[in-house]
Amino acid sequence: MSRDEGLLAERRETARGGAADSNVETAVFDFDILSPACPSRTVLRHVVDRWTPLVVTVLADGPSRFGELRSRVGGVTPKVLTQTLRSMERDGLVTRTQLPGVPPRVDYELTDLGRSLQGPIGALRTWIHDNSAQILAHRESYDAVGS
Repeated sequence: MSRDEGLLAERRETARGGAADSNVETAVFDFDILSPACPSRTVLRHVVDRWTPLVVTVLADGPSRFGELRSRVGGVTPKVLTQTLRSMERDGLVTRTQLPGVPPRVDYELTDLGRSLQGPIGALRTWIHDNSAQILAHRESYDAVGS
């Protein structure tokens, strides 16, 4: 057994409360976002894609229908919004509720996990607001020299 395998076995034993006969085992992962093989990379990709932060921002105000989401996000195609919502649902960030009626009503809402993204996304929005003018000025200066 390698050193890493031994450490993982030790962590699993600790996660089970040290009881060797326990049938309950908690998965233990060492996520390394810098490793190309790390599954957390897909989480990062989904969370910081172009549309997920915008959908989280809209849904922070409460449940929303597809058309409302699309108009509030602005610039997203129906196909891409559908893909984004499916990905977010798969990751446990949103729930999709279909209500009876003609036509049927479908609402999207943040889960507790999705709501936990509001803080980090809010911090990013604040940073962007506070620094956009400076970044755009640097970009313009850089582009002027490169011409």
